[in-house]
Order: sequence, then structure tokens, then C-alpha cells
Amino acid sequence: MTAGTANPVLRVAPATPAEAAAHFRASLAFHADVSDVAAALATDGDPGFVVLDSRSTEAWDQGHVPGAVHLPTALIPEQAAELLDRTVPVVTYCWGPGCNGATRAALALAELGYRVKEMLGGFEYWAREGFEFETWRGRERRAPDPLTAPREGGDCGC
Repeated sequence: MTAGTANPVLRVAPATPAEAAAHFRASLAFHADVSDVAAALATDGDPGFVVLDSRSTEAWDQGHVPGAVHLPTALIPEQAAELLDRTVPVVTYCWGPGCNGATRAALALAELGYRVKEMLGGFEYWAREGFEFETWRGRERRAPDPLTAPREGGDCGC
């Protein structure tokens, strides 16, 4: 690399620490981690939010978070008021990181006045981390993927 030529990472300078802190604080207001959602759902009592699966019925039948509400994104405008309490925050999810269905569902809900977060990793990481899920056959659990599974106590070690 010649003098004065920035590498691809630094071609655009990093944000100031204050800008970075504001950005990442805001990001946490919009996103929830799979292991944090699982830990909150595992406690006795009301976790303070409802989980919403925005995928198709076929995907829902293959597996979903226990206790989740099934509401495909396209049906949110017509059915959200029937299925969700506007005073309770909603955590949306879809298949996984390669799918923006949870983001589209979160947008649709926010536009209807719901407080909403997106569960990062979606159902893929829920299953990969070894959390129990429901299918049309009943409850199942897969062995945790050692590359993604949280450590003892639900902490990802991050």
C-alpha cells in the first residue's frame, strides 16, 4: 500500500467514540439476542414482551419458538390488533440472518403503533443454540452448535 492510501477498513474513518456509543445504544433499542430472549422466556412469570413469528405457515409448522404468536408479515395490518396488545412490546423473528422478514414485520408493527424489537439470528439461531422449539409433531431440541451456543447460564460470552 502506498503512503496516503487507506486500506479498505479505514477508507472511511471510524466514528468518534461519542457517535459510536450513540449508534450502538440505539441498535440495542431495536435488537434482541436469541439467548437473551430465551433467558427472559425461561424465567417464571411474564417476560414483559410477546414473541412474534412472521414466517409462513409451512415454516411455522417446521419449528417455532414455544409460546410465539404466528402472524405472517403480510397479515399484520389486518390481524395485529386481534392478536397483540398494543401496550406489550413485541419481539419479531423470521428464519435467520439471511432473511429480512423480521425487519419487515417490525416495521409493519411500528407503523401500527407497537413497540418492537427484532430477534437477531431468528429461528435458525434459536435452534442452533439448542433451545427447545415446537413443531407440528410436538416439542424438539437439537444439540447446541458449539460455534453459536451460549455458555452455561445463557451468556454467549460476548
